[in-house]
Amino acid sequence: MKHVLVTGAAGFIGYHVAKSCLEAGCHVVGLDNLNAYYDVALKEGRLRALEPHDSFTFQKTDLADRAAMEAVFRERTFDTVIHLAAQAGVRHSIENPHAYVTSNIDGFLNVLEGCRHARVGHLLYASSSSVYGAVTQMPFSVHQNVDHPVSLYAATKKANELFAHSYSHLYGIPCSGLRFFTVYGPWGRPDMALFLFTRAILAGEPIQVFGHGQMRRDFTYIDDVVEGVVRLAGAPAQANPAWNSDAPDPGSSSAPYRVYNIGTHQPVQLLRLIEILEACLGRKARMDFLPMQPGDVPATYADVTDLAAAIGYAPSTPIEVGVERFVRWYRDHYRV
Repeated sequence: MKHVLVTGAAGFIGYHVAKSCLEAGCHVVGLDNLNAYYDVALKEGRLRALEPHDSFTFQKTDLADRAAMEAVFRERTFDTVIHLAAQAGVRHSIENPHAYVTSNIDGFLNVLEGCRHARVGHLLYASSSSVYGAVTQMPFSVHQNVDHPVSLYAATKKANELFAHSYSHLYGIPCSGLRFFTVYGPWGRPDMALFLFTRAILAGEPIQVFGHGQMRRDFTYIDDVVEGVVRLAGAPAQANPAWNSDAPDPGSSSAPYRVYNIGTHQPVQLLRLIEILEACLGRKARMDFLPMQPGDVPATYADVTDLAAAIGYAPSTPIEVGVERFVRWYRDHYRV
């Protein structure tokens, strides 16, 4: 990769991916609309950390703005597009459904159209573990059908996979989708459990523990995620020569299209995460136990066999180490 477009560059994963690409010697154009779903100051802080790189260019752009996106692809040439921008949040999608269609559907279509007309060599895009929805057979595999989402957010991510396959089939665009599993780490999202818990515990406030703490998540440290994303970005999707239309494999295609899980293959119970966090903070949490919220699933557990075979993906950060690194960043960033 030499010239890379990273959408959502002011976001959590987007920032870290852009930083890694720059450190590898790439020229990176970062797009973000800096919406107010969570603290814009955090997004601006990430961008300030990228600005010292001479090879980084930031452009404030809404992906749903068709004319603006056409201009992005008309004015620059990209070898690779890493599409990480989206309206995030499972629970938020229940209250604000239109925002998800605008950002995650309309925005993604504009990215696909840009890649088509500019003949981009590889489109890597963010899907989500939430697409597994009502599936209970674990570990979750990309070879399972995922036709029963339990939130609109999950439905938009599944739609992204379908859109990508259509464009890959029609126009030969190599498209790789990554189903992220509960990514955490420094510069993380403040609406995620680890961030919320850390802030509340340090403030002496109770934390809301949904699912009575029994939920399990395949927590994946950001450095492991970034390594997987960047490696895969340099390995464009290829058609599966063994793909059989009589018994279609959901994770591949006769087109240059692939879907991968990116997780740790080691789900952790929510109460165990809290226990680790308490040890890192040196404080006990006051917990309010609550039932699961609409749109949540009881567990996530990634089968990463396909990604390991494709790029040698092997996550190596234990959750005890990852949480400690997050706490250290949080204390430093917020001067707590």
